Amino acid sequence: MKKISMIALLLGCMSAVMAQNQYDVVRYMDDDLNGTARFVGMGGAMSALGADISTIGTNPAGIGLFRGNDVTVSFGMNNNQAKSDMGGSVANEKRTKASFDQAGLVWSTKIGNKTNIRYLNFAFNYHKRANFNRQFSTSGQYANGASLTWQMADMLLNAGYYNTEVDFAELYDAENPYIDEYFYGTPFLGALGARTHLVSPILQSSESGDRIVGMEGWKALSNQYYSREEGSVNEYDINMAVNVQDRYYFGVTLGIYTLDYNRYSSYGETLSGNGSYTLNNFYSADGSGIDLKLGAIVRPFAYSPFRIGLAIHTPIWYSITERYTANLTSNLPGFGEMTENLADYLHPQYVRDFRLTTPWRFNVSMGTVVGGIMALDAEYEYAKYSSAKLSETDGSEYINGTAAVNESLKGVHTFRIGMETKVSSTFSVRAGYNFRSALIYDDSYKNIADTDETRTNPEYMNTKSLQAVTVGLGYRGKLFYADLAYKYDFYKADFYAFDLEEGLPAVKVNNDRHQLLFTLGVHF
Repeated sequence: MKKISMIALLLGCMSAVMAQNQYDVVRYMDDDLNGTARFVGMGGAMSALGADISTIGTNPAGIGLFRGNDVTVSFGMNNNQAKSDMGGSVANEKRTKASFDQAGLVWSTKIGNKTNIRYLNFAFNYHKRANFNRQFSTSGQYANGASLTWQMADMLLNAGYYNTEVDFAELYDAENPYIDEYFYGTPFLGALGARTHLVSPILQSSESGDRIVGMEGWKALSNQYYSREEGSVNEYDINMAVNVQDRYYFGVTLGIYTLDYNRYSSYGETLSGNGSYTLNNFYSADGSGIDLKLGAIVRPFAYSPFRIGLAIHTPIWYSITERYTANLTSNLPGFGEMTENLADYLHPQYVRDFRLTTPWRFNVSMGTVVGGIMALDAEYEYAKYSSAKLSETDGSEYINGTAAVNESLKGVHTFRIGMETKVSSTFSVRAGYNFRSALIYDDSYKNIADTDETRTNPEYMNTKSLQAVTVGLGYRGKLFYADLAYKYDFYKADFYAFDLEEGLPAVKVNNDRHQLLFTLGVHF
């Protein structure tokens, strides 16, 4: 029996608490272009123009331009599509779902016509910051018969199963290798493979007995992957803004966030020798966060509608709880069907609390009104995603997870432009464009053995830059108003079902989303 020194045990304990990775971070930091139909119809470019409740979350000073009370609600439909190409084998997935996207109130108080402070406004707004409802699938065959079992074998080798056959037998026969301190440092995914005969030792005879000199998996004849995601990040903003001399506008917004996320994924392979297996993963997360946004809008020329906006967002400080489990069923020649269910050992799932600190955000914008009928806005936003941090609930940093974030994520640049033109006294047309640079480097990978050895979902996707094109219509009556917007956003990505030391060909993915958004409001 192999012995575990105190130093090795301590290192194993440290490794076991290093959790999360750059792909979890991106999921919870990312945000959609969403809000009122007017805001979306202009591509989200309203940070200098203001006077729309959705600017509460981009430039809080925009609320200072209201000169009356306002109540609004927004809802619509989202259609997500993903097309994948694995070596010429094409798969399509679509999902359409209704969504309640926004509800808010502005309370405007006029202070005076000649006072320095002309209006003091308060606002509250809810909007769906991120929508996770989507499906994805791909199938085909990787070159050279590449298999997830090869990654399982690499994991076990790196965990130190290279001594005698007895070592491997202990892992296979253990009552509970997932929480027994004897097996600290053994990735759960590797253990699942070993206990279902997907990984076996390569032995070499010696005078002291058979020794393990390597690990081997199987050759895959076909590979299939499917995932289904649900949930959202919801943002609740509380704002105070002032109008100073009808030229200077200042605002502050307290943001409160809640998140819920659920993902089911299934990966399977048909193996050489008429074998097969299926790995199912179940993951959920919920949490809350808080941030502060500060903003200003200035009209530098007294008799000109031209405006300059500036906003700064503090990090969002999230507290998150995640839960996950998995099961693996294999059917191999000579062994028959075997199932390893983590819920039988973790009672019933792995639960972990952690904290996420997102990066600062900076926004600068310019806007104007031309001829009293056309409003224009352009803005730029920057967030250094690589500065995000992961930590324990006591504040101690997840060193490996944060290192993966720092090395893999980028500084993200976002450009927005928008236009609104009155075609009559009551009707307007709108258009907008939104560009966001890639969040992650193309050569990034998900090293669960280092970032979190308890994870059993090795798949990951490296997304490219995102673009969105929007159009909209608006009606303004004396009391009621209604807006309609259509948004089409699209981006490419490289998907990897698992990770190999020698690299794995990317599955090329095209992601498209169509959103139809409707807003009803009252202005009084």
